Amino acid sequence: MAKPSIDPVRWQPPGVRALSLEPQPLPRLSIVALPGHGPEDVVADAAGNIWAGVADGRIFRISPDDTEGAAVTHVATTEHPPLGLHIARDGRVLICSRDKLLALDPASGKIEPVVTKVDGPPLIFCSNVTESMDGTIYFSESTARFPFEQFMAAILEGRPTGRVFRRDPDGTVTTIATGLAFTNGVTITADGSALIIAETVGRRVSRYALTGPAAGTLTPIVEEIPGMPDNISTGADGRIWITLASPRNALAEWLLPRSPAIRKVLWRLPDALLPGTDTDPWVIAVNPDTGDVLANITGKSRDLRTVTGVVESGGRLWMGCIGSSAVGHISLADIASSSSGP
Repeated sequence: MAKPSIDPVRWQPPGVRALSLEPQPLPRLSIVALPGHGPEDVVADAAGNIWAGVADGRIFRISPDDTEGAAVTHVATTEHPPLGLHIARDGRVLICSRDKLLALDPASGKIEPVVTKVDGPPLIFCSNVTESMDGTIYFSESTARFPFEQFMAAILEGRPTGRVFRRDPDGTVTTIATGLAFTNGVTITADGSALIIAETVGRRVSRYALTGPAAGTLTPIVEEIPGMPDNISTGADGRIWITLASPRNALAEWLLPRSPAIRKVLWRLPDALLPGTDTDPWVIAVNPDTGDVLANITGKSRDLRTVTGVVESGGRLWMGCIGSSAVGHISLADIASSSSGP
């Protein structure tokens, strides 16, 4: 694919603030190999099955009956890589796949489009999706400028064009947040009062109020994170799990406030010369109201590189990634507790 042109602007990245909780070494990690690379997100259905999609579009259901020997079943294939997943109330698997929000019937394997356009123009980079108890769907678009294959263009350009949308049960789609710095994971709080939104380049996580006098307002709860937030999920006790796909990119952040011409030259270089991402697992959990850090887990793993998805299920914390052909899980019982719980 030919590289699109970019129109960079000067943009001041956020500062860096150390997490308030010291990191806990990664507990024993069990690996489930998949016949495909890059299972970016993981979600759990009501039966405890884990769902993941790999870079070639295949969607897999993973049996929870075993650990390394778990059964892996190919259920369907999307046209483009599945980026974000969510199990809807009716059991369908909602899928963000490049320029579409899709719904997969797990019984038949049939895939149907849910949203392809917003206010006329097509979606560009559908990233992650969640659903509230009343059937309202919320989904993110990382950038309104470039498709996911050219995500680095959006980062180098420095224009915060990320958005979040609401799809009502009657099919009406409304934009509820704009101007976000590479919007990524979204999840509903356990009590349904807010939508939590992660910005990868903005290195922050915010709370969009759905109820009460503050409804419709967006308030940061964790800022200046020392890593790049990706997909997120809500834990059984209400905590928000956040994957940090990598530490902050110091080179990119040094360039962003400087002359746009430098980034134009950098973008013309072959992809092999641009900064890549190959990192050890890093997952944190925060209080959805205060942003207090409740868990901070990181450690070496050759088998699970660049963790980008996380979900609780069956007493385990499951993780997806873009750097390996596997998903992994650790025991929730092995995660150090914090006194600042939700």
